[in-house]
Amino acid sequence: MPPAQAAKILRIHISEADRLKGKPLYEAIVAKCRELKIAGASVFLGLEGYGETAEMHKAHLVRSDRPVLITIVDTPENIERLIPVVAEMMDTGLMASSDAQMIRVEKKIAAQQGTT
Repeated sequence: MPPAQAAKILRIHISEADRLKGKPLYEAIVAKCRELKIAGASVFLGLEGYGETAEMHKAHLVRSDRPVLITIVDTPENIERLIPVVAEMMDTGLMASSDAQMIRVEKKIAAQQGTT
């Protein structure tokens, strides 16, 4: 098994309707992560949810305001560097970070290099 490395997971809870300069906020956050060379980010679209206002977020006939979860995994230093940048991009939302162990599995890369 590959060795584990100390990491942090940052989970960003926003709404599908959230925007930054006219584009979806989740797209802007992922683009910023790439720009800052963050290891990886994934966006998950929820079916339904609510936050501290208790307003329901879900798909509607006229517009869609489903919950969005962005999950980012990287070193503790990179996550700490990213948090204030993302906070500046958001109007409302929630961020939660937690300690994790990052284990990189790269079998295809090893196979391409002729090792097993």
